[in-house]
Formats: sequence, structure tokens, C-alpha cells
Amino acid sequence: MSTILVTGGTGYIGSHTCVELIEAGHEVVVIDNLYNSNIHSLDRIKEITGVKPKFYEVDILDRKGLDQVFAENKIDAVIHFAGYKAVGESCEKPLLYYTNNIAGSINLYEAMKDANVKTLVFSSSATVYGAPKSVPIREDFETHTTNPYGTTKLMNEQILADVCAADPEWSVLLLRYFNPIGAHPCGLLGEVPNGIPNNLVPYIARVANGTLEFLRVWGDDYDTVDGTGVRDYIHVVDLAKGHIKAVEYALGHKGADYVNLGTGNGYSVLQVLHAFEKACGKELPYKIMERRPGDIATCYADTKKAKEMLGWEAEYGIDEMCEHSWNFTVKNPNGIE
Repeated sequence: MSTILVTGGTGYIGSHTCVELIEAGHEVVVIDNLYNSNIHSLDRIKEITGVKPKFYEVDILDRKGLDQVFAENKIDAVIHFAGYKAVGESCEKPLLYYTNNIAGSINLYEAMKDANVKTLVFSSSATVYGAPKSVPIREDFETHTTNPYGTTKLMNEQILADVCAADPEWSVLLLRYFNPIGAHPCGLLGEVPNGIPNNLVPYIARVANGTLEFLRVWGDDYDTVDGTGVRDYIHVVDLAKGHIKAVEYALGHKGADYVNLGTGNGYSVLQVLHAFEKACGKELPYKIMERRPGDIATCYADTKKAKEMLGWEAEYGIDEMCEHSWNFTVKNPNGIE
């Protein structure tokens, strides 16, 4: 059993990962500044697992707070989720994103180094691939970014690769997620975005429960199965399980490596919408809009490396992802409280 520090552990992916860590027998310590998450997630984690993680309300920009966490706990490894994550917001507030996602992360890595904790799983993103020349996307593809959010992920990857090159004691796995959706099957944990959702499935869920009038579909003239954009949607529980495999691998290996976490399948916007209609049992209104600048037609992962290296592959399909999202929406009309 290891003790894992989870930064951003009350957030969407973080809270699901805490559940899987506890169920795999690990001890969990959570830090979060609660900027984009909810303290009540900890009670939900306890409801599912029987264990409430030890919690510190600490910002990763607070070096003293970080040092205290490492001083009071014997941490074996860190899973780092704490970061701002909206592409649009990153374009409007680049300094906020660079300060939090870069300066805050460096703060964390320095605190880890001083505490001699040198095992890390980093929450990266498929946005580091920019507009790929072909699909499926392999880990050795060229990286380039199109927005500040993606740039902060790529910069972190470079920083951590340099840290590992300078000190062979470090072990870092950089997990490039595709599009996490879904919710815990029991309906106690799920995605609760602030304001109008940026992501497709929480937006569809708000249309389904009547909060939003219709879904905006950005372009229907792409070279895809139905003209709408195709993405690799992965169930958040599958993604969380990928982190357990990753942290266990990192505890036994040195150096930095990159791994895609996706399903290897692409679904179009309309295919996801129709799967959600099946889940909620009604037709959902949508309107075709102009394409958004910077959007690409098709994006899905080559998942071979995750399977061979970590022994991990996604299990849930799009129908279950939508069923679990809808179940969470129905059970939590006001979010997690």
C-alpha cells in the first residue's frame, strides 16, 4: 500500500481517481483550493468507498502550505490534477493560466524535490498534439499547441522531462487524456461545471434536463461520418483506473514517459447526442452553427502503448458513458452538495 497525494482531488477526474486509489488499497491525501470543485466531493468519496481522504485546503501557489503537507505525511507519489482547464478561458485570461498551471506546478515539483518525493503522474492532455496530421494519434507524434491551456500542459511536460534528465531518481508518467465524460455508475460523483458548460456532454445534459434550450453544434461540413467533429470520449472511471495503473508503474520505474489515455474510437457530436437521447429517453433539440476557429475534424488515440506498458484499456462504451452522465444529472439537479 502506498500513500498518494492527489492535487485537485475534489475535482471531476481527481475525485473519481481518489475512489479508485482507495479501492485499490492505497492511502489518499488530497489538496485542493476548491476554486473549481466542491468540498462535498469528499463525503461522496466516503459514501462510495467507506473512507474519507485526508484533506488540506491548499493552493499549489502556496509553498508553505505544500511543505506542511509533505512534512505531515509520508507521501510515496503524487498525482497532479490541480490546474485550470478551459480552453476558451485560457485565451481570455492567459496570465491566470500561466501563473497557476506553470508557476503553481513548479512550486509543487520543488516541494516534492525538497521532501525527496520523486514519483509523479501528471495530468496532461491530447491538446498537446494540436491539429494532428493523421489519426489515430500516437505518443511519438509531433507536439504543438493552439491555445494557452494546451501550452501550459506542453510546458509542464518539457519541465518534467528536463527534471528527469537532470536527476535519474525521478519517475514521471505524463498522461495525455482525450475527452473524459461520464460519471460514477452509482450517481454520487460526476462533472459539475461552473456556469454554462464548455464540454459537450455536460452541455447536452443541461439540454436534457431543460436548463439549456438546445445544443449548439459547431459545424456540420467536416469530412466525418455525419459532418460533425469526431473525438475520442473516455469514461472518467476508465480514466481514473488508468491513473492507478500509471502510479503503480511509476513507483517501479525511473525516468519520464508519455502515455495516451483514450478508447481508440472516435464518436461524432451527433452520435454522442443520439446516445444521450437513448439514455434520457427523449429527442433533444440542436442547431448547426458556423465552425469554431481552431477546431479539427477528427481526433482519437492510438492506445497500444497504454495496453502494453500499463496493462490498461478502456472498458466502457459511449452508451454507458451517456447513461451514467444522465443518471448523475437526474440524481444531482443542483450538483454535489
